[in-house]
Amino acid sequence: MNLPAGFRAAGVAAGLKKSGKPDVGLLVSDVPAAAVGVFTTNRVQAAPVVYTKRNLRKGSARAIVVNAGNANACTGRQGATDAKTMARETAKALAIPPGQVLVASTGVIGVPLDMAPLTAGIKEASGRLNVNGLDALAAAIMTTDTVAKVATAELSTGSIAGVAKGAGMIAPEMATMLCFIATDAPVERSVIARGLARASGASFGLISVDGCRSTNDCVLVLANGAAGGDPIGDDHPDAAAFESALGEVCRSLARQIVEDGEGATKVVAITVKGATTAREAKEAAMRIGDSVLLRCAVHGADPNWGRVLAALGTTRIPFDPAQVDVWLGGEKLCEHGAPGPGDRDKARAALGEREVEIVADLGRGEEAVTILTNDLSPEYIRINSEYTT
Repeated sequence: MNLPAGFRAAGVAAGLKKSGKPDVGLLVSDVPAAAVGVFTTNRVQAAPVVYTKRNLRKGSARAIVVNAGNANACTGRQGATDAKTMARETAKALAIPPGQVLVASTGVIGVPLDMAPLTAGIKEASGRLNVNGLDALAAAIMTTDTVAKVATAELSTGSIAGVAKGAGMIAPEMATMLCFIATDAPVERSVIARGLARASGASFGLISVDGCRSTNDCVLVLANGAAGGDPIGDDHPDAAAFESALGEVCRSLARQIVEDGEGATKVVAITVKGATTAREAKEAAMRIGDSVLLRCAVHGADPNWGRVLAALGTTRIPFDPAQVDVWLGGEKLCEHGAPGPGDRDKARAALGEREVEIVADLGRGEEAVTILTNDLSPEYIRINSEYTT
């Protein structure tokens, strides 16, 4: 798939993964690009996150280098050195300053990087860069993902293309996910920053696969202006269109992550309405989505609405349980905190479908938020019980 103008990408197999699949990727702009990122809020942050957050203060970048198969997290001073080496080797291969390189890693935590094959992989990837390299980059960042994740959007002032990885250890603020987005629109950094904050909050911030927050998450956006035209600043009439398109790409990639959740057989949309604020609705929806008991029930198509109410009861929200209504698969099984008039058999049938809907009404206000999660299957347990072995 083609990248926006002025960008090239590549993905190669360097030998970091035991499977022999691609594990080193590059995304490169032909000219310095405005650069913005958002990162995990986990207190434990991997060396690449620390390095890239520092480099982003410069405001621009030419390249992103990424490896899969090793997170370079909890690796002490050596990890910091290795992240810096990744940037230095990439800069050397591309003949650009090291300060223009952003670094990302994903994989097993607490294991030092094997730098010899990684360095060789960076050199090989630099020689394979091409405008059709988006799919190769998407493949190179996969870990437990079963499919590559790509999304694009068109603008009157250019285009946007993004790749992401993530299937497990996914929770808001943020998740074990990497996302790299490139655009050739002549958009200023302030517009990108505002747009990314809103787009990530309304996409990656509203998904959960297992409620586990990671050490390596980042969403990075590069805008090189290669499409030409007047700079799109805060007051430019095309600023809103850019933000809308960026949101479209992020929402698509976020949904692809949920659909590919480790062991998932169903995509579950959880809506909490009747809240006094959007923040309150999100807290309630996330608490429902993180209920292991509920997600097991969804996997077995068990219309156990009591698990929704129990999850709500662990929030800080001062709701009245006697005002809560709950729908599973379109059936109102709970009314005013007690058994409702809905048909359990119809609810059970609906819970057996690929797409599942759960709705809870707090009866407190007018705000509503919808999040995406999935069911919890035995396959999830198998994947994560064998992850390092």
